[in-house]
Amino acid sequence: MTTESSAANAAGSEHSAANAAHAGLAARFAALGLIEAVIARGQPLDDAVDQAGALDRLAPRDRAFAHALAAAAVRSWGFLLAVLDRCLDRPGSHLPDRLRAILALGAAQLLILDVPAHAAVGATVELVDGKLSKLKGLANAVLRRMEREKAGLLAQVDRGRASTPDWLFEGWVKAYGAEAAAAIAAAHQVEPPLDLTLKPGLDAGDWAARLGAAVLPTGSLRLTGAGRIADLPGFAEGAWWVQDAAAALPARLLNPAPGSAVVDLCAAPGGKTAQLAALGALVTAVDQARGRINRLRENLTRLKLEAETVVADVAAWQPAEKVPFVLLDAPCSATGTLRRNPDIALHRTPEEIRELGRVQLRLLRAAVQMLAPGGTLVFCTCSIEPREGPEAIEALLAAGAPLRRVPISPAEVPGLETAITPAGDLRTLPSHWPEAGGIDGFFVSRLTRV
Repeated sequence: MTTESSAANAAGSEHSAANAAHAGLAARFAALGLIEAVIARGQPLDDAVDQAGALDRLAPRDRAFAHALAAAAVRSWGFLLAVLDRCLDRPGSHLPDRLRAILALGAAQLLILDVPAHAAVGATVELVDGKLSKLKGLANAVLRRMEREKAGLLAQVDRGRASTPDWLFEGWVKAYGAEAAAAIAAAHQVEPPLDLTLKPGLDAGDWAARLGAAVLPTGSLRLTGAGRIADLPGFAEGAWWVQDAAAALPARLLNPAPGSAVVDLCAAPGGKTAQLAALGALVTAVDQARGRINRLRENLTRLKLEAETVVADVAAWQPAEKVPFVLLDAPCSATGTLRRNPDIALHRTPEEIRELGRVQLRLLRAAVQMLAPGGTLVFCTCSIEPREGPEAIEALLAAGAPLRRVPISPAEVPGLETAITPAGDLRTLPSHWPEAGGIDGFFVSRLTRV
């Protein structure tokens, strides 16, 4: 090899290394922006991702890395702050907010994502700039200490418990017991898989093979490490849609006959509407948010399915005639989806849950008025708070609503038989199916008008 070619190769290697370092720094900078949007400005993580211009300038791989960094930091925020406190002489709350976010980002790389220490520490310290530059030495020292004491820190701090607000955890202990509450908190720390609902009539085994998925007992397809959803086989032709296995259960439990009229309340973004339409039901999908209804229509178009859509206040709207089937997926705190929406634990309050319980009861009363005698109502929430499930149903029945429960049978929810409550409702918890990757927390009650 000539001197010139050796020099050229060396220059090329240095250029590649510089580009890689720049991309790594840019990805971490974008992740920091997402963390600050969630922690400092109270944005949901998904909204922050949608609005993050810095992500758009990254290559797909770096964009995915930035999202993974931010999601890990938000999901384990309480844990990361507890670890940070153990690596400082004073509590981390005395640090500038931006520096604390940077250190939490570094801790997530070292303690959760197992990013090589030299990259995690070096690139993260580079984020300490501007007015914070004088604190680079402190940041480097703290992150190096985390690296050295990693095993001890992980043993000292329970990640699930530290990442769960006290009021939430204590409520779960009261509702489900201490052991179950700890299992729920631990399940929220695991990156969830991707679940798909396949159109009726398609062969689940064939599509599982094409997608590299597993078929769950309830019929959903489950993928891990799926990558970009739009690139998966079957997306463009509308063979399936993204829907957690628990979220797919309410429509299956309603189970309308083809040609039956169904009202789907609070329907957007439309997973349950798609299920009902694919069964051949005549669906009217109602939601008060025009933007969400537009998204529902787009999803139905891709899936080549049809439903009537209505933009209206669900509590005030009524169909022209009473219908035999109503599905109410009521607005809730969504604490059953903390695996997918970790910012919820940081933003929700007990007062919000009490108010949401009142909203659900009001919507339930409206739903009863839509139902024909002998008709079926399925009520569900993606919350694991008793106020937003069994207590709402008990309050409705105690007030004299002309309804009785239709208990859910084990044969209807294979693999989730233990999730059926003594009253005949369904209560899935994130700690169910741990060997298969968990499941969202859902409450489902089925009733008939008498």
